[in-house]
Amino acid sequence: MMTLNGTASAVHSPTASQSSLWALSLGSLGVVYGDIGTSPLYAFREAITSAGGSADGVDPDAVLSVLSLIFWALILIVTVKYVLVLLRADNNGEGGTLTLMALAQRAIGGHAPVIFLLGVISAALFYGDAVITPAISVLSAIEGLKLATPTVEPYVVPITIVILVALFLAQSKGTAKVSALFGPIMTVWFVAIALPGVYYIAVNPGILAAVNPFYGINFLLSHGKVAFITLGAVFLAVTGAEALYADLGHFGKRPIQLAWVALVLPSLAINYFGQGAMVLAYPKGIENPFFLMYPDWALLPMVALATAATIIASQAVITGAYSITRQAIQLGLLPRLEVRHTSETLEGQIYMPRVNTVLLVAVVLLVGLFRSSDALAGAYGIAVSGTMIVTALMAFIVIRRGWQWPLAGACALIVPFLIIDVSFFLANSMKIFAGGWMPLALAVLVILVMYTWRTGSQLLFDKTRKQELPLAQLVKMLEAKPPQRVPGTAVFLTSDPKSAPTALLHSLKHYKVLHEKNVILTVHAEDIPRVAAENRVHIEQISETFSCVRLRFGFMEIPNVPQALAIARSLGWQFDIMSTSFFLSRRTLRPAARSDMPMWQDRLFIMLTRTANDATDYFRIPTDRVVEVGTQIVV
Repeated sequence: MMTLNGTASAVHSPTASQSSLWALSLGSLGVVYGDIGTSPLYAFREAITSAGGSADGVDPDAVLSVLSLIFWALILIVTVKYVLVLLRADNNGEGGTLTLMALAQRAIGGHAPVIFLLGVISAALFYGDAVITPAISVLSAIEGLKLATPTVEPYVVPITIVILVALFLAQSKGTAKVSALFGPIMTVWFVAIALPGVYYIAVNPGILAAVNPFYGINFLLSHGKVAFITLGAVFLAVTGAEALYADLGHFGKRPIQLAWVALVLPSLAINYFGQGAMVLAYPKGIENPFFLMYPDWALLPMVALATAATIIASQAVITGAYSITRQAIQLGLLPRLEVRHTSETLEGQIYMPRVNTVLLVAVVLLVGLFRSSDALAGAYGIAVSGTMIVTALMAFIVIRRGWQWPLAGACALIVPFLIIDVSFFLANSMKIFAGGWMPLALAVLVILVMYTWRTGSQLLFDKTRKQELPLAQLVKMLEAKPPQRVPGTAVFLTSDPKSAPTALLHSLKHYKVLHEKNVILTVHAEDIPRVAAENRVHIEQISETFSCVRLRFGFMEIPNVPQALAIARSLGWQFDIMSTSFFLSRRTLRPAARSDMPMWQDRLFIMLTRTANDATDYFRIPTDRVVEVGTQIVV
């Protein structure tokens, strides 16, 4: 018997009380739905313009066709694929593309290179989305000022840049306090975009005929290249759908589903149908159908509300970039980068200075280069549609192998979504020369960095291992001929518990002494989001004076070594951090004359190692308890 089943965690799907469900649903409006919720600012305008509409006249059939395509994209892509299917594919309550990659790898029982590549591509494409979303969202909101005060037009780009710079500079302060307002503001937003839609639908109720999918299908079959270009613009209405799955761990399945069905979907549909009815009545409204639905007295308040909504949408994608970077670091795809906690109570509230700086520079350059939301629309969509294809492929593996569905059932569920996703991707690919090259170029750069770091790290590991003694052999030698002992405990960090750490060998070589207790410590990243405290620490006694300690962390966690070692007390190890010295190897890499990587890639890897955050800071080890031993390695 075939059942639609995942592994949803009760911890992340609160059902204890109706009030908590509604509270989480309200919170999801500000984090999950900010991106897709601000799509009406530009999606319908771009789609109807692509279909041939202009201020001189609008074809009623084209309007109905565009609305039909938008409506059914919301139903099939967002409601069915994401809300009903993918939200069930959770990894201990967490979602997102890298989480899905871990699930797919677990489903096939190994680390398949193809699945790994899909995860890397998906993560890389997300960064393209993270750059474009703040730019197009805030720019489209500020453009509403031109309708109220035409003289402000030359200042739209500068105002947008000022707002974006302020937003990124504020990241270091954290968003814990401000984010409490995100849900209520977005609630007001969704109500505000639905109200004029209700009015215009009442004026022209015939617009509701667009619910019939015949209009969209007939348009696609009869309009050739124009239909294909229009399909790419229609996709703008569903950008942000991937956030539903990515933010699963923050709110749980039911709150996200409730918010979508109860408020977000109805508001979006009503607004899009209202825009369609408005341009049929007033063709000149095609210039900016969203803002022109409002009376003059409501225009400035709506620009202010739209600006707030787009800032919230931008905030969500920025914090998403932090989260996916942290996951990538834990999974060994990127070098260690500084992670700062901005909240004492909320684990997910983090700030990454280098990621923030790169995003800020890229977003400002994007606004300065494209200068309007119309131009940016050409760059938007291709990254998200690519992500959706990769998500569908990995979901197929999870459903087929993880959920044990028969092949026919898995194909029947996923293949229709895959066909739709590929169609949207091909439609968006026609915009490559109109700006679509930008997110693809950024994605290729990220993939190159991830591949280089992964490959270089493995080569470095293999080369270092060849130069090290087996740990068991060293311990046997030291027991046979023990050196001078000094009081205290020495902890040697290493990535390979079977080999003697370089820091230990150098310590014996130069100091000719050994501590009374010696711990070989490895920190291992698991393919699950979080590791339970009882599974965090594993201790193996090698000899009377040597032991191996393995610390396990999930890819959603930031490793805290002293905190984890405190757990070892319950396992019999008398750990006192103030009488313990941590020995770390600080490697200096030099390019080899003949490397296993091309010279340019070799130098890129060395540059990445130099930008990596210090292990002492990353693992939260007190600096006054650390001894660093320098080594030089040719790679």
